[in-house]
Amino acid sequence: MNRRKFIKNTTLGTLGLGFLAGLYSWQIEPFNLEFVKKKMPIHHLPENLIGKTLMQISDIHIGDRFDYQFIIDSFKKAEKFHPDFVVYTGDFSHYKSKKQIKQLKEVLPHFIKGKLGTVGVLGNHDYGKNWSELNVADEITSLLKAKEIRILRNEQISIENLNFIGFDDYWSPKFNPSKVMIQYDSAKANLVLCHNPDACDDDVWNGYKGWILAGHTHGGQVKLPWLPAPIIPVKNRKYSAGEIDLEDGRTLYINRAIGHSFQIRFNVRPEITIFELDKILT
Repeated sequence: MNRRKFIKNTTLGTLGLGFLAGLYSWQIEPFNLEFVKKKMPIHHLPENLIGKTLMQISDIHIGDRFDYQFIIDSFKKAEKFHPDFVVYTGDFSHYKSKKQIKQLKEVLPHFIKGKLGTVGVLGNHDYGKNWSELNVADEITSLLKAKEIRILRNEQISIENLNFIGFDDYWSPKFNPSKVMIQYDSAKANLVLCHNPDACDDDVWNGYKGWILAGHTHGGQVKLPWLPAPIIPVKNRKYSAGEIDLEDGRTLYINRAIGHSFQIRFNVRPEITIFELDKILT
């Protein structure tokens, strides 16, 4: 094979691989849902909750960015796990206009609810344009409440003696975690929900020890093997995806999201997480 033919074949091969990779990233991986299963040991967990399941769903992004029939189909698959608790960690809507409220209403009948309880927190996109439209956040909260999904906005609620603490979105005008963390009771079985993991670095935790469930990053959506995700919307670059030991008694888990800001993923599959609750023996 002469040099010119070799270069031509190599170029064609490279272009072909690039086309296939682009097609995979656009049409296959964004819809290749992964159910991630993990143990969740919690201080003071009641004996009757040991072995129960808690499902985390994050960043649904109902809107025009992708065909949200994928979300409905994914919820039908998730329903088969019959979770005891379900938590939603924000960005229910990719809000641009009232159209997204109508779209959210189409999907709401398919939302998964836990046998024992269902709670959630809002994300930045649930606050509309510039993350500042309080009326949008209030309307989304009301729609979810009507479906028995309790949204915690710097609040806490105990369900079956498992105490859920929820922060309003980090970028929103209503972010005020001190309002709820001042009430933190270390004698309870606690679990914190916050959309944006950057909240972990704020001085608001009042000695909290335990799990923090977050979303927001989507894991970067594109990540080359063995390299960090090049684009993630957080200040702290270590907050990308998965389980992170914060080395102070807190464990952060960042869900990779089920929806997408843009319909492209590579090496970062959409995720629903299923935790099996356990008790920390002290």
